Amino acid sequence: MNLKRFFPLIVLFFSGLVYAEQAHLIMATGGVTGVYYPAGGAICQMMNQGVKQHGVRCFVESSRGSLENIKRLRAQEIDLAIVQSDWFMHARRGSAQFKDYGAFDGLRKVVNLYSEPFTIVARKDSNVEKLEDLKGKRINIGNPGSGQRATMEWLMGVMGWWKSDFSEVYELDSDDQAQALCDDRFDAMVFVAGSPNSSVKLATTDCESVIVPAASAKLEELISRSEVYVKTVIPGGMYRGNPKDIETFGVYANLVSSEDVDEGMIYALTQSIFEDFNVFRDLHPALKLLSREEMLRSDKVSAWHAGAQSYFETAGMPKP
Repeated sequence: MNLKRFFPLIVLFFSGLVYAEQAHLIMATGGVTGVYYPAGGAICQMMNQGVKQHGVRCFVESSRGSLENIKRLRAQEIDLAIVQSDWFMHARRGSAQFKDYGAFDGLRKVVNLYSEPFTIVARKDSNVEKLEDLKGKRINIGNPGSGQRATMEWLMGVMGWWKSDFSEVYELDSDDQAQALCDDRFDAMVFVAGSPNSSVKLATTDCESVIVPAASAKLEELISRSEVYVKTVIPGGMYRGNPKDIETFGVYANLVSSEDVDEGMIYALTQSIFEDFNVFRDLHPALKLLSREEMLRSDKVSAWHAGAQSYFETAGMPKP
């Protein structure tokens, strides 16, 4: 018997038994080497500490990213997801990759999480020093279904690029791309993730890769008019061999749910995050700089879950 194939079946079987025995929330996140997965684990850890009080257990699952998470949430296969704020907007409106699905009117935000800079990582010997240098290179644009892939396709549209403008195009998952970069399978990879990120750390530590600015006049103009994209910086010194601040753009990671998910459960989840807020922030470096105010920051496309809003009101927090 192939044990590698058998073991996940055991896990799924017993997880299914646990799901059936008690009230639960299932959260889809991202690849295990990214930030969504451990951030989701931190949220579930906080909620599960109070399971005797509220009776709800939280489970975290890895996934291929934002687009897959939203589709699964819409199909009611999961209860929670971490997604990029730009794809939250497109799903709500039924635009871009969600055009064929129509607007997901029931999609709801629970809280904002950390900012996610668009990160270009290139081999030191690739001669990629700025955004425009990617043209003609071998590049990993991310797997279909991931937020990084969708954002890269948006950027390609902004820059007037097609896949044929690159010498080779790869579609590796975020878990596999750093090692492939170090193995010289391609010249550069892109990632949309909170910092610090283990995939970027691997690429900058194991093969001395460099982080490339994602900035251009055309891009800056569009960002200034955007509802979700913001200018941001990857701090110098965060990754080995990259001592200077790197200009880029980014989005926010959002914890989202559906209006069909029980209000009391989402209330308990939100309460578990904020009542021991300092403990929560200590669970992962990407959560360190979170503030209550930023987590409740609203925008033109936000539609908040009733359970989260109920907690904000009870706790005397500003209504988003």
